[in-house]
Amino acid sequence: MVSNPRSDVAQAIASLYRAEWGRIVAILIRLVRDFDVAEEAAQEAFAAAANQWQTEGVPALPRAWMIRTARYKAIDRFRRQTRLTEKLEWYAASGLIPVSQEPAYDSDEIADDRLRLIFTCCHPALAIETQVALTLRMLGGLETDEIARAFLVPPATMAQRLVRAKRKIRDAGIPYKVPETTDLFPRIEAVLTVIYLIFNEGYAATKGETIIRAALCTEAIRLGKLVRQLMAPQPPSEVTALVALMLLHDSRRETRLDQAGNLILLEDQDRSRWNHSQIAAALPLVEEALRGGAGSFALQAAIAALHCQAATAAATDWAQIVQLYELLERLQPSPVVSLNRAVAIAMADSPQAALGLIDSLASELDNYHLFHATRADLLRRAGAFEEATQSYTRALALATNDSERRFLERRLQEVQS
Repeated sequence: MVSNPRSDVAQAIASLYRAEWGRIVAILIRLVRDFDVAEEAAQEAFAAAANQWQTEGVPALPRAWMIRTARYKAIDRFRRQTRLTEKLEWYAASGLIPVSQEPAYDSDEIADDRLRLIFTCCHPALAIETQVALTLRMLGGLETDEIARAFLVPPATMAQRLVRAKRKIRDAGIPYKVPETTDLFPRIEAVLTVIYLIFNEGYAATKGETIIRAALCTEAIRLGKLVRQLMAPQPPSEVTALVALMLLHDSRRETRLDQAGNLILLEDQDRSRWNHSQIAAALPLVEEALRGGAGSFALQAAIAALHCQAATAAATDWAQIVQLYELLERLQPSPVVSLNRAVAIAMADSPQAALGLIDSLASELDNYHLFHATRADLLRRAGAFEEATQSYTRALALATNDSERRFLERRLQEVQS
């Protein structure tokens, strides 16, 4: 064991949860073949770590410790639920009791349980919204209230939806595996949606101290690349587009926060510190995706590419970005897309030119903090400080991420001074 100060234990456990929850649960599901047992055993293992690591210190391989402990918790659970003769036969057949050396749970060379988990959650027998919600919970580690917020439903409704989904997977005997190539296409829309939402939670975390959860971004990109490889030699253009989109956004990761963890806007970032090798790898993928058809991910990747290709913020081709958002809005109408188009119009023309469009979205986006933050910024730029104050105040009331809250507080102070 490696000794750690007591004060570091809670942070170590929280970091492990954020970075490794999906991997831990995916491995446990393969071992126990039961979503509920896997999730509960993982939760019990994290609770055990909170007690044991205070006295024993954080182990050298915390992920391996957590998986091993969770497996024993699952064994105990099955032991309590089954008769002696049944349990011995079940254990022998299940592989829960190792007959040889245990897998290297802390190695990256293990079988890709996370990919199997995505395709199991995204089985066509489940409604697509349920597929996405279940994967976000099991793989992304999002809490039920976070997922409910994303779907604009009460947490109790989402909790019931997740319970029913896990029960259906169990009762229908949905296999825990990556489907054959011919069976990939019915699931690909949900799979891509899930991967993108996992990336988004890493790129702009719903809550917590920092807006960036780098491990989720890295995991989403890895999964996107794996899906693209699975569908080779001619992966659908939207698979390629999603990989490109994530690479381009992620290329700016190191410049989005200052040393104190405060948010830095795109226009103020040090572009020399962007990951230019990652950008260079993504740009040909954008072109490939656009040749295959201008789908929603392809259009978003094209917009991200224009940002990454601009040497300075002033050199950004905002007129073309407006055109791309107009195409995206026709292809995939949503108030959030319209909000982004309004921002592009403001940059290409003026804040006043965009405020009318912004205000037309108020009824649909009143509970979305970025709507009020965007409106406040345009009002600030237009010199309407009193109205900007009201919008910043509303955005602060809705924001749940500490980095975003600090940024909004600074802006609010600026318009009030």
